[in-house]
Amino acid sequence: MAIDWIGFSYAVVLALGGVLGYTRKGSIVSLVAGLSFGALAGYGAYRVTYDPRDVKISLYAAIILATVMGIRYKNSKKLMPAGMIALLSIFMILRLVFNLL
Repeated sequence: MAIDWIGFSYAVVLALGGVLGYTRKGSIVSLVAGLSFGALAGYGAYRVTYDPRDVKISLYAAIILATVMGIRYKNSKKLMPAGMIALLSIFMILRLVFNLL
């Protein structure tokens, strides 16, 4: 049983991004979304740690974030934070799908 360090790191980045958005801009939406998706991704990483084929939760969280943040990046053309989170989420999607193969 290998610990999903990449999945847990992704979850921490999401949670810290939400906290950072709140402290810099006062955005409660960023705080709630960051902590919620961070917790969801963390739980998904926990599940993948115990069963490498149980990627459903992690995959759904990454797909939702890639879609939402990809749209935000397309509209704003700002790499931070929308573009970065979209790219990280796409990386996670690819990683999880290739884990299943």
